[in-house]
Amino acid sequence: MTGRGLDPSVRKARFTVPQPAEDVPAVMWLPGRAQRRRPLVLLGHGGGLHKETRYIDRLGTWLAGEHGIACLAIDLPFHGDRTPARERGLSALARRERMGLRGWRERNAGATEQSVADWKAAMAAAHRHDPLIQGPVGYFGVSMGTRFGIPLIAAEPRITAAVLGLFGVPAADTGSAFARAAGQVTIPVLFLQQLDDRLFPADDGRRLFALLGSPDKTLHANPGGHLGLPRAELAHTIDFLRHHLGSGDREPGR
Repeated sequence: MTGRGLDPSVRKARFTVPQPAEDVPAVMWLPGRAQRRRPLVLLGHGGGLHKETRYIDRLGTWLAGEHGIACLAIDLPFHGDRTPARERGLSALARRERMGLRGWRERNAGATEQSVADWKAAMAAAHRHDPLIQGPVGYFGVSMGTRFGIPLIAAEPRITAAVLGLFGVPAADTGSAFARAAGQVTIPVLFLQQLDDRLFPADDGRRLFALLGSPDKTLHANPGGHLGLPRAELAHTIDFLRHHLGSGDREPGR
């Protein structure tokens, strides 16, 4: 099924990716302009949200409409159309409170392998859906988007640049599988942090940033809580991805 996004030049394509465990709902934002090639950006949503939550939709529409970059998002495990029946209709906060923060995070951690497989299958489907998608792949995902994004980047060599953040690693977890995956992230990274984040304290965020294996990484730290990321960081995100991925009209770095 296709439709129009906020920008009338952007075509939205919704489809389902068959997977052994369960089918994965996906959506793409495709530029309307004529192009020889299109980079691809994967958009990972946050906890309790879904593939077309407002900031994901706006970012996909902006990248596709203004910069000729195709975007892809999926409902991550236990989210969006994959939300367990007993949790449907509840807010993200209510779901987290019902499970407890520790239980919520443990369930997400346990879905890491599934999320990596889901992303890989969705990438293959995206290339079949639009043959113009060629060249570099980028990743954007903060909060839970980073929880699932770092293991994906470590396992997927096609991803060449990433925007991460609003996540952290406690001192007691520096030997975890997630922390080890962070060390395998060697691509350019823009890391976004909120200094008054109560879900992921500043020290844990800086620890994760230090664990990233990339020699080309930048941290943007802003005052405010977990949900207070400044709008200016959206512009920085787009500039960073355009620089490293290029577009249908120019090569990366130009």
